[in-house]
Amino acid sequence: MKTKVAIIGSGNIGTDLMIKIMRLSETLEMSVFVGIDPESDGLARAQRMSVAICHTGVDGLIQMGVWKDIKIVFDATSARAHLYNWDKIKAFPDKRIIDLTPAAVGPFLVPPVNFSDNIDVPNVNMVTCGGQATIPIVAAVNRVAKVHYGEIVASIASMSAGPGTRANIDEFTETTSKAIEKVGGADRGKAIIVLNPAEPPLVMRDTVFTLSEQADREKIRKSIHEMVAEVQKYVPGYKLHQEVQFDDIPESEPVFIEGLGNRHGLKTTVLLKVVGAGHYLPKFAGNLDIMTSAARATAERMVSLHIPK
Repeated sequence: MKTKVAIIGSGNIGTDLMIKIMRLSETLEMSVFVGIDPESDGLARAQRMSVAICHTGVDGLIQMGVWKDIKIVFDATSARAHLYNWDKIKAFPDKRIIDLTPAAVGPFLVPPVNFSDNIDVPNVNMVTCGGQATIPIVAAVNRVAKVHYGEIVASIASMSAGPGTRANIDEFTETTSKAIEKVGGADRGKAIIVLNPAEPPLVMRDTVFTLSEQADREKIRKSIHEMVAEVQKYVPGYKLHQEVQFDDIPESEPVFIEGLGNRHGLKTTVLLKVVGAGHYLPKFAGNLDIMTSAARATAERMVSLHIPK
């Protein structure tokens, strides 16, 4: 028997996640798709796919008869809306919520890095699309050599960023920066997002810079390749765009890192691209895929461990 789930948020992320669950998941059953705009394309598409819909938000969802059977709720709204939604859902201890906004009420979760640390948490946060793409790389370096500083630049096609994503831009940088530290293991993290207006739209590109202690470069390279393979298990379009690059930062020419002072060591540069599966938006929208696929993988792993019961 499949586990019933609901999605709140009928924008690009919520709609892509709904389609992925319906096409790909063997353990999740799409039960209700929730929005606040009755004219949204997402709600219309859900209705065409014979999914129950609700256009009165979380309040309407809780009033539906099927609510008692739903075990997992995905929130793909906005950071501000998630605070309201969580305030309502936390009154139901049999529900788990997977937060795809940058609200970060619950702990950050990046599936190949720290899933096992958050098994019993009722609300987990999926960081951001940029965080899901890059934090595994920071963690891969950190498990070989202590990372002093991690910086990521996420470039996404402007056409793939809906109103919710644009409303969350400030929270994106703050949340991703914190997660680089808390999940990636860096002493200091920084995140930059670029909405690329190029036509035709370009696929998601991510650049990861780390400054770490000196270590065996081949061990770091191997760790990164192993992590890329882990992410590819749920995001096939996730790839290294170029081979891993290394540069020495000598003690005689250190770099200044705000909050840490002068640091030297090994600079590692990783260039990634994420090609989408094209389930909702075209393949350039890899930022949707990395986020929704991570959320789906998290829910399916919860179900495999009989969580929630």
